Amino acid sequence: MARKDSILKLHALLVNRRDALRKALAGDLSMLKSLPEQTGGDVVDAALDAAQDEISSKLAEVESRELVQIDNAIERLREGTYGQCDICNGKIPLARLNALPYALTCIDCQRAAESGIGNGAVGGDWGQALADSEVSSEI
Repeated sequence: MARKDSILKLHALLVNRRDALRKALAGDLSMLKSLPEQTGGDVVDAALDAAQDEISSKLAEVESRELVQIDNAIERLREGTYGQCDICNGKIPLARLNALPYALTCIDCQRAAESGIGNGAVGGDWGQALADSEVSSEI
């Protein structure tokens, strides 16, 4: 299968996932709005409700971040830059795009960024940075 055909299939996958996330987030938000005021129940019920609300909130946060990444990928498709590494400008392998359709970097650049080396270094070893800095004990 040609790269262009694969990218078209990935586009359809991204659009379907985006629509599903939008529906899920809309459902989560409407559920939160329709929650009745807590009246009655014991402390255990209140604790369970609070824990469930926290889990729902975190799931919505993760889904929201994924939605932003999918929207960015769809925009890159429109611009003609989808599948191109943001760091080295090389082609992102189809295997990586199939695994992570909204990937912005090729695997080599991603590894370099995570290890803190290379031009696109995003991470870094903060422990090492702190160990190398001189901390004055004078006030």
